[in-house]
Amino acid sequence: MTYDVVDTQLSPEGRLDVLSKAEVHRLLDTRNDGLYDLFRNCALAVLNSGSSTDDGKELLERYKSFSVDIIERERGIKLDIKGAPATAFVDGKMIRGIHEHLFSVMRDVLFIHDEIMLNAAFDIESSAGITDAVFHILRNANVLQPHIDPKLVVCWGGHSISREEYDYTKKVGYELGLRDMDICTGCGPGAMKGPMKGATIGHAKQRIPNGRYLGISEPGIIAAEAPNPIVNDLVIMPDIEKRLEAFVRTGHGIVVFPGGAGTAEEILYLLGILLHPDNAKLPFPLIFTGPASAADYFRQIDNFIGITLGPDAQKLYKIIVDDPAQVAREMLEGIARVRAFRKSNGDAYYYNWTLKIDHAFQHPFEPTHENMRNLSLHRNQERHLLAANLRRAFSGVVAGNVKESGIRAIEKYGHFEISGDLEIMEPMDALLSSFVLQGRMKLPGMTYTPCYRIIK
Repeated sequence: MTYDVVDTQLSPEGRLDVLSKAEVHRLLDTRNDGLYDLFRNCALAVLNSGSSTDDGKELLERYKSFSVDIIERERGIKLDIKGAPATAFVDGKMIRGIHEHLFSVMRDVLFIHDEIMLNAAFDIESSAGITDAVFHILRNANVLQPHIDPKLVVCWGGHSISREEYDYTKKVGYELGLRDMDICTGCGPGAMKGPMKGATIGHAKQRIPNGRYLGISEPGIIAAEAPNPIVNDLVIMPDIEKRLEAFVRTGHGIVVFPGGAGTAEEILYLLGILLHPDNAKLPFPLIFTGPASAADYFRQIDNFIGITLGPDAQKLYKIIVDDPAQVAREMLEGIARVRAFRKSNGDAYYYNWTLKIDHAFQHPFEPTHENMRNLSLHRNQERHLLAANLRRAFSGVVAGNVKESGIRAIEKYGHFEISGDLEIMEPMDALLSSFVLQGRMKLPGMTYTPCYRIIK
């Protein structure tokens, strides 16, 4: 099958209208440690916004001829793009939002490589160093806004959801927008797009001209969750762990919609952090919500959390079914408590420095077959550490489902094998199986082949 493509040249917008010779060389360096493949793959994902694929490997194979070059001129630079998806253009001209996202990718790829990874001032092996690096990446992207009251709601949920569930996410976003709250998501389709779309209407009705729709992604997942066109602030973090930390450091509360393995990973990440003794008194509103048809889904999630992490973990969230206005009211009240807590403790409204994140949640997990096989999934450990390992297991499933590297590893070596205590493996197997039956692992209409095998 062939796909329509377009060749074009683009002038940048913002701070990257000029690049040094060294920066150009790094962006176009095709060696293993060069930035070209990373830059090209992220750029292609951005240009593929709205596509019906969530397979990183398939995207790269679909547009094999895609390339991006940099033309240096007397008045600045231009990107020379060949073989770009035609869906990124209207009447031959690139959609403005996609144009902006493309240069956000360039900004973050360069900054992370030059100012974070190669900068001895950042000890990215230490917990404090990672938190500081996340802060600097967000600040460089102009995401941290110091003179605004807390009102950023992070929305998590699946990219593969039903039309009914998608419409519900829009209703929740609308109610949040009416109450002058901004939206942050993983920036892709489904439950990541719906709340933003709803909030735009709420903001418009309230004549709020500067609504924020923040999207946070990372190179491994961006092809499967290409930034939707509503995102007006896009940030590319180096890996999934720093992406998750960016969510919880910048957000003032979190709403979780139905989803699959990626949503379970996000839930386990946050619950594991909140279960740490140092965070016992820290307010962090967390709401699970969906339409009436999603009631069984949240019962399954709640049951899994109760069996694996216990009743204390279940006390950290509220489940609200089929009531978007109540979700918004609860979130508004929760964020008021966050504001009061941060004010009394001298913590910033724009970045949650007080939140303790154990290094187990920060160290990048590479989902190789060996690492997946050796995960510590047993009860003989602290609950927040069990949550960290469960999070890694679901992260591996996500990698095998949609990330190019994970898909290629499954093709080469077969299924990931996940093993542990029987009382953990059985509910985990049941939960993942329910995601498959409900069509939550792939976009609608696409066939799902499991990438994992539970060893009981």
